[in-house]
Amino acid sequence: MKKLALVIVCCLFLFCLYSGPVYANKTAVSLEGPGTAERDSEMVVKITVTHSANSFMHYTKWLKVQANGKLIQQWDYTSGNRPEGATFTKEVKIKILENTEVVAEASCNIHGSAGPGKLMIVVPDAKANPSAPEGTK
Repeated sequence: MKKLALVIVCCLFLFCLYSGPVYANKTAVSLEGPGTAERDSEMVVKITVTHSANSFMHYTKWLKVQANGKLIQQWDYTSGNRPEGATFTKEVKIKILENTEVVAEASCNIHGSAGPGKLMIVVPDAKANPSAPEGTK
């Protein structure tokens, strides 16, 4: 009887460990947003995070978003406070003052990160896009 109980406990443990697909991967991110923006405007960037599992033992541990090297948003997760799914999205608002490189990266608690996702938002040059012809201001 004790052996049967031990086998059941081991099976439950393994089931919880691999409640997602057995072939897990590193956490990956992709970014969606505008390629250009006017100076002093506020833009929304959508970050999609993908990971093949989301169980109490195997999940995305953190997500960080930076703009021009400055941390603007971070989410930390635990086994008891996991992301809402194996694939989830977050949105951040960014005030655009200059050309802005947005970088997001997330990490699996076991396998790590697939690397950062990047989005470049360009502020058009005033010389290339004059607001009024010369002499009419």
